[in-house]
Amino acid sequence: MQKKAEKIVILTIAITFSIIFGNNKVQASIPGEIQNYKVIFDTIWVYFNSVLVFGMSWGFCLLETGFCREKNAVNLLFKNLLVLPIAVICFFTIGFAIAYGDGNLIIGLSGFFLKGFDNSPATFDDYQGVYSALAWAGIPLTAKFFFQAAFAATATTIVSGAVAERIKLASFLCFSVILSSFIYPVVVHWTWGGGWLAQLGFYDFAGSSIVHSVGGWGALTGVIFLGERIEKYRYGFPVPLPGHNLSMATSGCFILLLGWFGFNCGSTLGFNHHQIHIAVTTILAASSGALVAVILSWSRFGKPDITLLINGVLAGLVAITASANCVDYSSAIVIGSIAGFLVVISILKLDRLRIDDPVGAISVHLVNGIWGTLAVAFFANPIGDRGEEIKHLGIFFGGGTNQLLVQVVGIIAIAFTTVSLTSIAWKLIDLVLGLRVSKASEIQGLNSSEHGMDAYSKSVTPKSVTPKSVPVFKSNKTTKFPRRKTL
Repeated sequence: MQKKAEKIVILTIAITFSIIFGNNKVQASIPGEIQNYKVIFDTIWVYFNSVLVFGMSWGFCLLETGFCREKNAVNLLFKNLLVLPIAVICFFTIGFAIAYGDGNLIIGLSGFFLKGFDNSPATFDDYQGVYSALAWAGIPLTAKFFFQAAFAATATTIVSGAVAERIKLASFLCFSVILSSFIYPVVVHWTWGGGWLAQLGFYDFAGSSIVHSVGGWGALTGVIFLGERIEKYRYGFPVPLPGHNLSMATSGCFILLLGWFGFNCGSTLGFNHHQIHIAVTTILAASSGALVAVILSWSRFGKPDITLLINGVLAGLVAITASANCVDYSSAIVIGSIAGFLVVISILKLDRLRIDDPVGAISVHLVNGIWGTLAVAFFANPIGDRGEEIKHLGIFFGGGTNQLLVQVVGIIAIAFTTVSLTSIAWKLIDLVLGLRVSKASEIQGLNSSEHGMDAYSKSVTPKSVTPKSVPVFKSNKTTKFPRRKTL
C-alpha cells in the first residue's frame, strides 16, 4: 500500500514537472524515475492527439461527400477511406525517412521502413540515431511516426475534394502515392526536418504551409489539368451544383474542428503548459473566421449560406495553424477574421476564373495556408506563460521585416517545388492512365461507372405497395395430402 502511494506521489510530481517545464531540455535535470513517468505521460498525450488527427480523415470524408452530388457519393467515400491506408504505408516505407531521416539540407536519406537506429526517448545530446531532426521530442520513435503519419494523410486528403466528380479513381490513387511518398516529405525535410528553410529561420508551427498549402497546390494543379465539370459553366457563367447532403457536410466540419485540437496541440510532441493556450487560439480563430464568412456572404447574397459558414470555420483553422503557439488571443481573432474574409472572396474569384473546386479546398487550404504563414511575421509575440517564445518578433510587436522576408521565401519555395512536382506527376499519370473519366461516365455519375453501385438503396416505400401490386401465385396442380391412419 505504501509503495502504491509512493508511485502516485511520483506520478503527480512527474505531471507537475511536465506542465511546468514545457522545454524538453529540462528533462536532463529531472530525476530518472520521474523522467520515465514524463515520457509515459507525453507518449499518451501524443497518441491521443494522433487519434484525433487521424479522425480528421473521417471529417474530410463526410464534408467532401456531402458537398458533392449523390451520383458521385460512393466515389468520394471510397477515395477518402483508401487514401488513409495508402498515405500511412507510403509514409512508413519511404516518406518518414525522406522527411526526418538524416541526410542533407534537401532530403533525408536514412531510416527507411522505420529501421534506422534510434534510442528515443533520449533527447538532444543524449540522442543517438538517424532521426536527429526529432531528437528534441522525448517520446518513442513509434509515437513520433504515428503522429506524423496522420499529417501525411491529411495533406493527401485535401486534394480529393478539389478534383472530385470527374477524375479517374486509379489516377487519383496513383497521385496520392506520389504525394505522400515523396512530394510532401521533401517539403517537411526542408522545414521540420532541419533542412535549408529551417536553417534560414522559416517558422510554421503545425503546418499552414507545410501541410495545407502543399495539399492546396496539389489540388490547384490537379484542377487545372482536369478542367471544370461538364455541367458547371453555361454561357460563360458558373452554375451552382449543390451538394446532396449538407447534414453530412456539417457533421464533417464538426469532426474536423475537433480533430484540429489534436493537429495543433499535439504538434508540441509532449504535454506542457502551452497546450491550453494553443487550444484557445485555435478555437478563437475558427470562431472569428466563421462569423466573418457568414456576415460577408449574408450581406452579399441576402441569405446565409451554410457552405460558406463551414468553409469559414476551416479557413480560420488553417490560418492559425502556423502560429497557434506564438500569438496572443487578440491576434488569433484578427488572423481568423481575415481568413474568413479571404475564403469567401477567393471562392467567388476562382469561380469566375473557371477553376472548378466543388468543396472550396483551394480557397480554404491554399489561400489561407499562405495567409497563416505570413501572419507569423506580423503577429508573433513572446507571450511567456501563455505560449511559446520564438526567435523573431512580429512586425506589430516591434519586430523588423526579416521574418517576413524569410516567410515569403519559404512560401515561394514550397509553391515552386510543389507546383512543379505535382504538375509532373499529373502529366505522367495522364499519359499513362488518363486523368478524366469519359463524358458519359461523368454525366451518369462515378458511382455507376467507377464502382457499379449506389450510395443509397432504392427501397420500396409503403405507399407504393397496394393489394393489387402484391403478386398472387396460383398453381394448376392440386396438392393431395395423405390421410392420417387411424388406430
